[in-house]
Amino acid sequence: MRSAARAGRPLPARTEAALRRAPLSAPAGLALEDPVPPGFRRLDRSAVLERRDLDAVAAELFSWQLHLRAGLGVRASDTPLGLGTVLELRLGPGPFSLRAPCRVVEIIEQPERRGFTYATLPGHPESGLERFLLEQGADGRVRLTLSAVSAPASLPARLARPLADAVQERITRRYLRALEG
Repeated sequence: MRSAARAGRPLPARTEAALRRAPLSAPAGLALEDPVPPGFRRLDRSAVLERRDLDAVAAELFSWQLHLRAGLGVRASDTPLGLGTVLELRLGPGPFSLRAPCRVVEIIEQPERRGFTYATLPGHPESGLERFLLEQGADGRVRLTLSAVSAPASLPARLARPLADAVQERITRRYLRALEG
């Protein structure tokens, strides 16, 4: 089901088709739970939300609100997202924005856990995986955990690695606050 209202813009049909055909740029066998391969960086951050309605928070997560509220542009094939959804994230203004295409490769839908993982596609400045996981504890509070394993995907990205790491940390801090209200 597509919905552009408050959920980013849909992908143009040609872009969607190209992203669906594209191979993942994340290495085969890369897993968030495994030791980090040489040249890759692990990022694990979490925050406990004041909100206690897991279903409502998950609905926002699955409709790209976390990304939009963190200041990213989102063009996605599906809203709410599902397994195989392709998307382009954009960071920065208009024609100067950085394009980051991804594909949703995992959906987590359990009674106390909801989330998804996406993998990078060619054209993304990084190569890797990122998971967004909501977990409701026994006290009713919801924890948002972000986990990523990534490496620069090109020479310019490798040369700019300190800047890229700083941008990733900044966006991650925004993500951790994005579902508060």
